[in-house]
Amino acid sequence: MTIQTPNEDVRRAATERLGALATPPGALGRLGELAVWMTACQGEVPPRPVENVRLVIFAGDHGVAQHGVSAFPPAITGAMVRTFLSGRAGVSALAKAHGVQVRVLDLGVDEEFEDLDAATREALTRHKIRRASGAIHLEDALTAEETARALAAGAAVAREEIAAGAQLLISGDMGIGNTTPAAAMVAAGLGLPASEVTGRGTGIGEDAMRTKTDVITTALARAGERADDPIETLAALGSADLAATTGYLLEAARNGVPVLLDGLMSVACALTADRIEPGAAKWYAAGHRSTEPAQSLALEKLGLEPLLDLDLRLGEGSGAVAAVPVVRSAVALLRDVALLSELAPGEPA
Repeated sequence: MTIQTPNEDVRRAATERLGALATPPGALGRLGELAVWMTACQGEVPPRPVENVRLVIFAGDHGVAQHGVSAFPPAITGAMVRTFLSGRAGVSALAKAHGVQVRVLDLGVDEEFEDLDAATREALTRHKIRRASGAIHLEDALTAEETARALAAGAAVAREEIAAGAQLLISGDMGIGNTTPAAAMVAAGLGLPASEVTGRGTGIGEDAMRTKTDVITTALARAGERADDPIETLAALGSADLAATTGYLLEAARNGVPVLLDGLMSVACALTADRIEPGAAKWYAAGHRSTEPAQSLALEKLGLEPLLDLDLRLGEGSGAVAAVPVVRSAVALLRDVALLSELAPGEPA
C-alpha cells in the first residue's frame, strides 16, 4: 500500500477556515497549525472531534541491559508490564484522565508471564517474537526473519486498532536499556557518532554514560554499511519491540491515520519508518520533547516541533498521552468557533 499525503485540498480549506474564524489573525498560534494538520489527516472540514485515541505499549528486553547501560535491572521490564495490566503505571493514570485506550504487548520480554491467567497471557504475548533481543555491540538484535515478523506484527496491531475506530494512534514503550538501541537507530539514520545521540535514559551516572556511549559506538562499527539500510538497521541495532513499533507507525501512515509520537523510542521508530517509506512522517505529530538528545535530533530531521516540553523522560507513551488534550483543543477550536462572517452586528447599548 502506497503512503499518500494528508489531503492537500482539505488542508487548504482548513487554512481558509482558520483565517475566517472570529479570532484575531494568528491568535491561535500553533494550535491553529495543529488543527489544520488534523483536519487534513481526517479529510473533511470542519474536523470531527477526536474521541477515539488508542495507545499500544510495545514491551521488550534488550541484551545491552546486561552490560551496564541502565540504572535498573532487566527484571523491571516484566514488573512494569504487570503494572500496565493492572492500570497503575504513570501512563495509565494519564490515559484514564484523558480517555485514551491502552493496550500492552510483549514482543520480546525475557520471561513467559506464567503467573497470568490464560486469556490475559495470550492477549499479551500473541505477537511475541523472542525472549530479549541481542546485545547490539556483540551481535545482531534480531535475525532477518525475526525482523520481518516484528514489522508484520506491528502492522497487524495497527490494523486492529484502526478497525476498533482509532482516530489517533500513539505508540508507547517499555524495556530496560531501550534508549541504547533507539539512540543507535537514530545515529544510523542521521549518520551521527554515538557521542551526539547518547543520553542518560533512566538517569545513569558518568561511568554508565561512558559505557553506554562505548556500546553504541561499537554497535555502529559492527553494523557498518548495513546501517545505511533501514530494515538492516532494525536487525543489527534495534529490537523486537522497536521493529514492531516501526511496523505499527508505517501501517498507520499507509491507512491515513495520524499518530502522536512520544519520546525517543517512538521517534527513533518514526525516523526509521520514514526511511523505509519516505512520506510516512507526514502523518506524525510530536507529542513532547524528551530529555534524550537523539529524540530532538530525529525530530529536527523529520521537521516536527513538539507540542509539549516538560522535561519528561518516563517513556511508556506518557508524553504523547499528556498532549492529547492539546490535539482535542486544536480540533475543537477549528470546528466550533464562529466564523467572522457569521457575527451579527451588535445592537447599541
